[in-house]
Amino acid sequence: MSAYENMTYEELVKAMLDKVTSDVDKREGSLIFDAVAPCAFFLTKQKFQLVNFIDLLLPDTALGEYLDRVVSAYGIERKAATPAVRKMVTSAPVGLGTRWGIDEIVYAVTDQLDTNQYEVTCETAGDIGNQYSGAMSPVSNGISGVTAELTDILTAGTDEEKDEAMRERFYTKVRMPATSGNAYHYQQWALEVPGTGAAKVFPLDDGPGTVTVLVVDDDMEISSSLPDTVADYIETVRPIGATVTVESPAALTITISAHVVLDGSREIADVKADYEAAVKTFLKDTIFTTYRVSYARLSALLLDVAGVEDFDSFQLNSGTGNVMVEDKQIPVLGTVSLTEVDALGID
Repeated sequence: MSAYENMTYEELVKAMLDKVTSDVDKREGSLIFDAVAPCAFFLTKQKFQLVNFIDLLLPDTALGEYLDRVVSAYGIERKAATPAVRKMVTSAPVGLGTRWGIDEIVYAVTDQLDTNQYEVTCETAGDIGNQYSGAMSPVSNGISGVTAELTDILTAGTDEEKDEAMRERFYTKVRMPATSGNAYHYQQWALEVPGTGAAKVFPLDDGPGTVTVLVVDDDMEISSSLPDTVADYIETVRPIGATVTVESPAALTITISAHVVLDGSREIADVKADYEAAVKTFLKDTIFTTYRVSYARLSALLLDVAGVEDFDSFQLNSGTGNVMVEDKQIPVLGTVSLTEVDALGID
């Protein structure tokens, strides 16, 4: 079996022809060649599928519906996409259930908040419902002479949970046993809420019987609406007697400045955009896991950006050392100032 697993299509055809006596024409196009070639092709295809099928059965490599089936045995379900709930301001009263559109995205009026102010729910689930603001047009018939504007996000819409996020939830559950409302239990409950990207739990934070849970959204960013949603869910599953507070972490702004020598292949604006994207990814990877923003790592990221030949005068929060992050903080990128110079040591 092991020898067969390593055979290519051509090698398999040759091995099959080698079993045919030498007095038979075995050249390409011959009767016997045309008979064994389709069989070899089929066997090669089946071999590829069998090898990859094993990956679809294991939690570290399964994808899509196969990952759903693997983790469902542990009581984990993929978080479905949820619609955005927004605020709409109109010039005159409108009826509940009326539909309004902006850039081909439709929202339905689901509640009245105040005079000429309404709660509208996006008919398309996912983050797309968070992305637009501005003038809306009526989709329902019979509405005329009324203007409407889409404004605040009341509850952010979330996309369907991605494979890697669900895989991480699976790892959290099996590697961190949750029992009787311990810290791991609160973390799992928070992560079960659509839109939660990460959570950190502080047992006994305000004394006996108290728990504080910090949460960030799927983009590892602070969300003003997420804590209330998580708190409402935890209230339905937590043990009796616990006082639970769900909050967003505080933002620790990270500023960066440096003098940069370019190699002539790119403009400083493009270099800055790529570096900012790299720093944001780096900072997100540290949230709730590492409480130090590394001066060395961020300076190395700058040198890795295409177009950068060298740099100096690198400062992180106006200093030349690591920046420490407190337990209830997360690092958030602020201003990045890259000054192009012709030579190091010259402004």
